[in-house]
Amino acid sequence: MVASAKTGPPAIQIEGLVKRYGALSALRGISFEVQEGEFFGLLGPNGAGKSTAINIIVGLTRRSEGKVSVFGHDVTAEYRTTRRLVGVVPQELVFDHFFTVERTLKIQSGYFGVTGNEDWLEHLMEVLDLAAHRKKKVLELSGGMKRRLLVAKALVHRPRVLILDEPTAGVDVSLRRSLWEFVREIHDQGTTVLLTTHYIEEAEQHCQRIGILNHGAFVALDRTEKLVRTLDEKRISLYLSDPLSDLPPRLQPFKGVLGEGGRKLTFPLSREDGNLRALLHAVTESGLGVADLEVHMPDLEDVFVSLTSRSVREEGEPAIGR
Repeated sequence: MVASAKTGPPAIQIEGLVKRYGALSALRGISFEVQEGEFFGLLGPNGAGKSTAINIIVGLTRRSEGKVSVFGHDVTAEYRTTRRLVGVVPQELVFDHFFTVERTLKIQSGYFGVTGNEDWLEHLMEVLDLAAHRKKKVLELSGGMKRRLLVAKALVHRPRVLILDEPTAGVDVSLRRSLWEFVREIHDQGTTVLLTTHYIEEAEQHCQRIGILNHGAFVALDRTEKLVRTLDEKRISLYLSDPLSDLPPRLQPFKGVLGEGGRKLTFPLSREDGNLRALLHAVTESGLGVADLEVHMPDLEDVFVSLTSRSVREEGEPAIGR
């Protein structure tokens, strides 16, 4: 459930954001809000504009047009305030490799003018399984441990907004699971989270609302479950006892597709037209031996592929939602 309405301004508010690099428009007038306490996903293929939007929010890139604020503070005019409100876990592993874990976190705290936070740093190292490595230099850490250290660095100043840019890239399954447990914990405590990821299933599992960018414009912006429901079509796959070389004439009206050497037959099914009974009757009449059956319901990945494969819209308004 999306966080309840707050009396104050949104955690992140973007209006008509444009970023140009010469003749190239990386962002084409996008607008959206992330409410305080929300878990928001910003998705899109490579080059869609996700990193550009994040870099503008955190002050690494200047906007060409539009308004960007964090809890009502403009990210350019009030940059000192907005920097303290936001923590960023970047996609790249950026460290001074010769500092220890403990020293790295203390230096990061100093960048925000934070002192006397030893208890908090100790807590971060404990929950992120870094405590046993506190005296190790960064260059001695595994890739997964370096990713955990990035999360700790982003949180040393207790930001109200946490931005996660591909946080689990290159992380094994065990580390990924524990990282998400920790992120859910701090989100439950009130931290606003903005996530970008290429692991679509992660976004579907964790995000309350999702915006999908393509070519610098939104093609969708809505609650996660509503986006999934926008695809009307599900699929049914039949695994055959004997392979087929061609689709039987009786089944051709159902637009089946053969796969896996003729042993898999997949049909699209509308949620509304109720043609499953007719399809199964046609399969029986064709004399096919069915060893197994699988029904695939649309998920967020299907929505993502469907929307980002379409041509870009002329304006920055989303094709789905708002």
